[in-house]
Amino acid sequence: MNQFTKLALEMGPLILFFTINATTNNLMTATATFVAATVVALVVSFVIARTIPVMPLIGGAFVIVFGGLTLYLDNDLFIKIKPTIVNLLFASILFGGLLAGKLFLKLVLESAFKATDEGWRILTWRWSLFFVVLAVVNEIVWRNFSTDTWVAFKVWGIMPLTMLFGMAQVPILMKHQLPEEEGGSTAA
Repeated sequence: MNQFTKLALEMGPLILFFTINATTNNLMTATATFVAATVVALVVSFVIARTIPVMPLIGGAFVIVFGGLTLYLDNDLFIKIKPTIVNLLFASILFGGLLAGKLFLKLVLESAFKATDEGWRILTWRWSLFFVVLAVVNEIVWRNFSTDTWVAFKVWGIMPLTMLFGMAQVPILMKHQLPEEEGGSTAA
């Protein structure tokens, strides 16, 4: 699956969520659309790639559960706290891995980046703290601003912040990058 298709499948449901909320001014309609579009994106991803990457699968499961609770209970609290819970879960998993001597970030991203364990440890600390910050900021925004502002922040704030933070980590990856193996890998 090419990068444009992956991006469209990951961002499409979120952009629909924003668009439907903005045009209908109805968070329940936007949430129903978000849940349906997420299910469609996961199915399309599976049909194209015969697999669903871990992060979209986890994110999709949370959208379905918290979006479903929002709709079933007619309470927007659940969709608003979803980013807080997801980010705290990611932070907890990464922090827990560090405490247990495991580098879970390395397990997820090692196929894309080859770095020393020290580099992975630094990145794990940074991403853990970043996820905590995102959770706190989400709480501040949904509790203190209008639903429309929260939706706009969720779509146009969290993703760009995450991308900027990710790009800011490139120097650490470069500093701790392992040399490429010449001649490809050998079978044992």
